[in-house]
Amino acid sequence: MPTANDTVLEGVDLVKEFIQGGVTLQVLRGANIRVQSGERIAIVGASGSGKTTLLQLLGGLDLPTRGTVGIAGAAMNQLNDTERGRLRNHAVGFVYQFHHLLPEFTALENVAMPLLVRRMPPRDAKREAGALLARVGLAERLNHRPAQLSGGERQRAAVARALVTRPKLVLADEPTGNLDGKNAAQVFELMLELNRELGTSLVIVTHDERLAARLDRVLTLADGVLTERRAAVA
Repeated sequence: MPTANDTVLEGVDLVKEFIQGGVTLQVLRGANIRVQSGERIAIVGASGSGKTTLLQLLGGLDLPTRGTVGIAGAAMNQLNDTERGRLRNHAVGFVYQFHHLLPEFTALENVAMPLLVRRMPPRDAKREAGALLARVGLAERLNHRPAQLSGGERQRAAVARALVTRPKLVLADEPTGNLDGKNAAQVFELMLELNRELGTSLVIVTHDERLAARLDRVLTLADGVLTERRAAVA
């Protein structure tokens, strides 16, 4: 039975409001989520339901209007910008629909970057990055820039960058949404394999119900709140 000590991520009563044209728009109305160590969770919902907004709050990229987010036992709203950045670098990996690799750097340099931010010696950072790129099938592409990689290769490099720090939690926003069926399946399988190998918790926003059904739990975001439904057995 999981205990509080196993909780990697917890969002409590999350409210997020935006002001548009003098009108208050409430995107989240009290969403709650708890993610245990190694757990794999899908978040689904209609377009515009606030899934990306929720993921930004859970990753500490934005702060809720009300409510709290805790990552690895640290309350994000009690940290300053520098402290939040440090916690993200050590505890959270992000994968987006578009890879967000820096075009002027090679695959190896892109993946090593989170380790360099940690002040890891460059030689060690590149060794770690190279090993993980080899693990995702890019051993022959280390010195290629993003423009020289296929869409599937770029996304695999993005997955490697998210996992190179061995984070406790990976947040993925439609990570296969920009790929064709074959590449989408390969990237998704890779994320599940690395989740099992590294014990990293995984929260994936996806519109693909078949992918969602393969995770441990499926949460639906509707009317600003999260509700849970059982995932089908793969």
